[in-house]
Amino acid sequence: MTSPFEGLLRSTERALLHRVAVAQSEGRAPSLVGAVARDGRLVWSGARGRAEADMPDADTQYRIGSLTKTFTAVLVLRLRDEGMLDLNDPLDKYLSGTGVGESTIAQLLSHSAGLAAESPAPWWERTPGALRPELADVLGEQPVLHPAGRRYHYSNTGYTLLGLLIEAVRRKPWEEVLRSELLEPLGMHRTSCDPQAPHASGWAVHPWADVVMPEPAEDLGLMAPAGQLWSTAADLCRFAGFLVEGDERVLSADSVREMGTASAPSEPGDWDSAYGLGLQIVRRNGRTLIGHSGSLPGFVACLWTDAEEGVAAVVLANATSGPLPAAAAADLVHIVAEAEPRLPELWRPMPEVDEALLELTGAWYWGTAAFGLKLVADRGVELYPLSGNGRGSRFRARPDGTWGGLDGYFAGETLRMVRGSDGHLVHLDLGSFVFTREPYDPAAEVPGGVDEGGWRGLPL
Repeated sequence: MTSPFEGLLRSTERALLHRVAVAQSEGRAPSLVGAVARDGRLVWSGARGRAEADMPDADTQYRIGSLTKTFTAVLVLRLRDEGMLDLNDPLDKYLSGTGVGESTIAQLLSHSAGLAAESPAPWWERTPGALRPELADVLGEQPVLHPAGRRYHYSNTGYTLLGLLIEAVRRKPWEEVLRSELLEPLGMHRTSCDPQAPHASGWAVHPWADVVMPEPAEDLGLMAPAGQLWSTAADLCRFAGFLVEGDERVLSADSVREMGTASAPSEPGDWDSAYGLGLQIVRRNGRTLIGHSGSLPGFVACLWTDAEEGVAAVVLANATSGPLPAAAAADLVHIVAEAEPRLPELWRPMPEVDEALLELTGAWYWGTAAFGLKLVADRGVELYPLSGNGRGSRFRARPDGTWGGLDGYFAGETLRMVRGSDGHLVHLDLGSFVFTREPYDPAAEVPGGVDEGGWRGLPL
């Protein structure tokens, strides 16, 4: 959807700048950049502090840490969509001798393979990757801590394995695949594995004094697919647009949505957070946000998208700790969505009518529960409860005349029309559930049958 606006209201921009200023001041960051995109287009950016000698802007590079994982995940999904692998395949189908080859690709993507969070000492983020030249140096002697598929346990080492998987299947270095298959098609020319001027330097800020110390910026070696990248607020806003709409040159909208669907169980008590396939999913300010956070010594970063509002926000800072980019980015999204809510889609009549589809519309009953069914774009349909709570879903038309569920309880299930011998539509079958025009219609094939006496009263 193309935005009808060139930019944001001045009052909205002032509120955004205030939030960035608060994040920089309270987080005690040498510099902090915030940016907002709407419908895939950068509409605002603001900064506070100094990066090197200059005021940073949306073109200043910061290290983005674990946001790199989302890029790696996109490359894996590309391989799946090309038929080069299946997400349910065990890793050792493509990489032998790892010692963790029974883990599936999907489990590695969703941090549910049970692998350790970090590589063995010394701390990989502050030491050269050359200290871990072999995979065994990354995984250590006890790479698996939990049963696979049973719990979410964030694993940096798992994304090292995914980077090696990409290299094994493509027969090219991870960095080269990233550049040619993702960064160049999306026009992300200011995203790189090494810093390119203008860029910020990383700093540690003393917790009890307003003084700083430089942090090392190490090449992570084999750990690069988990956290190597440098990027800018402008480039990440382009990436955010891709994470909302997809881009057929890189990954389809359906596959991007799949990445943002919860794939790993949440930690007990953390029901406002989940993890998909390389994407974090959170609830903030009453909104569902999808994206990723990141940190490496000297830097913190976050990107959130709100697909419903078409708004994305990026926050980058050059301090090891203190700034809370995830909270600040969520607030930037909220400020725009509240002050300038998205216009509803323009209603327009369908270009043509299909009488067979029109016959489907209206009220249907599952037992005694009333549902409405309406037509949507591209011969799709939507089923929704008419009152109270119920199981609603959207369905996409299939070539065989049935519909496949897209979301909710009926995701992946088949909806089909059942006609009588005279061609009359009798009922709908949805995954064995029978929907009839009247509650327990005796003319339909209601499981268990319909009592011959029909509806009756009960004497008091």
